[in-house]
Amino acid sequence: IGISLSIPLLALELESRGISNTWIGINTAVAGVATVATAPFVPLMVRKLGVRALLTLAIAVTAVSLLAFKLVPSFVLWFPLRFAFGAALCILFAVSEYWINAVAPPHRRGLIMGIYATGLSVGAAIGPAILGLLGTRGWPPYVAGAIMLAAGAIPILMARGMTPKIADGDHHGVLMFIRLSPVATLAALVFGAIETAVMSFLPLYGVRLGLPESGASLLLTIAVLGNVLFQIPLGLVSDRIDRRILLLGCALFGTIGALVMVQIAVDTLAFKIAVFLATGVVGSLYTVGLAHLGARFHGADLAAANAAFVMLYSLGLIIGPPLVGLGMDIYNPYGFAYVMAGMLGMYVLVVASHLMVEKRAHA
Repeated sequence: IGISLSIPLLALELESRGISNTWIGINTAVAGVATVATAPFVPLMVRKLGVRALLTLAIAVTAVSLLAFKLVPSFVLWFPLRFAFGAALCILFAVSEYWINAVAPPHRRGLIMGIYATGLSVGAAIGPAILGLLGTRGWPPYVAGAIMLAAGAIPILMARGMTPKIADGDHHGVLMFIRLSPVATLAALVFGAIETAVMSFLPLYGVRLGLPESGASLLLTIAVLGNVLFQIPLGLVSDRIDRRILLLGCALFGTIGALVMVQIAVDTLAFKIAVFLATGVVGSLYTVGLAHLGARFHGADLAAANAAFVMLYSLGLIIGPPLVGLGMDIYNPYGFAYVMAGMLGMYVLVVASHLMVEKRAHA
C-alpha cells in the first residue's frame, strides 16, 4: 500500500501545485536513492534495535511522512520527506522478508513466500482502490493511507518473543550478495524493472494500438490478477525442484511471452491470456528469488541478503520505466515488449551461464 498509494497520489498532488513533470520524476526517484543508501545498514539496525522495534519505527515514519506530504507546503522539504519515506519502506521490506525467511520451514519456504508475495500483490491493488474510492483531493486519501500503514504495527507488536535475533559477529556486506547469489538478487532487479514498466506502459501500449482507455486499463487489471494467482502455485513448485531451474524457466517463459505478444492483436482474448500468463509467471521471480536466498543464508547473512534483494528491486524500479519508455520512442509501440524481452533474456543468459559454470566445477 505504501508504494501503490503514495506514487500516484503524490504525483497528482505535486501536479496540482504546479510542479513540472521533470521535478515530479526527480522527487519520486529520491525514494529509490533512499533505498540504495539505507539497505547496507539494515543488518546493523536489526542487530541494534531488534526486528519488532525496527519494524514499528519504520511503520511510524511511513505513516507520519505520508501525512506530512500534505501538510508541508514547501516542495524543497518534500525531498528529505521522500528520502525518509523511501528509507522506511526499504526497512519494512527488507526486515519483514528477513523475518519470514528466517522462520519459514525449509520444506515449505516457497509456499510461505508465495503467500507473502500474494499479500504484496493484494496490497498493491488496495492503493489505487483507495484513490478510486476517496479521490486524490484533500486529506481523506492521506489519512486513510496513514491509518492502514499504522495498522500494520498491530500484529508486529503482538508478536512478542517470536522474532529472530542476529548475534554479534562478522557477516558479508550487502553488496557482496550480488556476487554470492547473482541468480536470486538479479531476479529482484529484473522483476522490479518489469513490474514498474508494465504498470507504467501496458495501458499506453494498448491505447497506441487502438484500444479505448477502458480496454487498456483492463489489461493492467489482468496483469495484476495474474501476479496474484501465480505466486502460491509457483511457490509450491519451488519447494520441489531446484529454484534456480525454476527462475530460469520463469524468465524464459516471460521472454517468449513478450515476443509472442507483439504478434497478437491487442483486442483479442489471446492477447489477454498472454498478458495473464506472462505477468503471472514473471511475477514469481520475486517469490522464488526470496525463497532461494532463505535456503542459502542464515542469521546476519540472511538479513544482509534480503537487504541486497530489496536494494536491487528498487534499482529495477528506477531503471525499468526509462528503458521501456526509450524503447517505445524508438520503436513505437512495440519497443515496450521488445525491451522487456531483452531484460528477461539477459537474465536467462546469466542464470544459464551460472548453472553451466557450476556444473563444470562439480564435474
